[in-house]
Amino acid sequence: MNWKIAEAKQRFSELIHAVTKEPQLIYNRNELVAVVVEAGMFEEFLAWRKQGENISLADVFKELRQIVVEEDYILEVPSRQDRLNPFADAIDDFSL
Repeated sequence: MNWKIAEAKQRFSELIHAVTKEPQLIYNRNELVAVVVEAGMFEEFLAWRKQGENISLADVFKELRQIVVEEDYILEVPSRQDRLNPFADAIDDFSL
């Protein structure tokens, strides 16, 4: 459910009860300013974020390669096509 700040203040206990069903979005002048989630979901987020601090880009690519192999995925790369390069043309004209 979407809440306005004043409404969330007045019906705080209802907002907290609703969090058990889904995250509650709080708006100020039609701009999302906060989201209230249940504690378990927040703890999962913190654990996920902490785990991400120890993962390198190389680890991510290693995992991606493993997924590609497991799912027998083939990435189709289109053949390269030349394209206009006005900068290179300008350099060629300048050097004449």
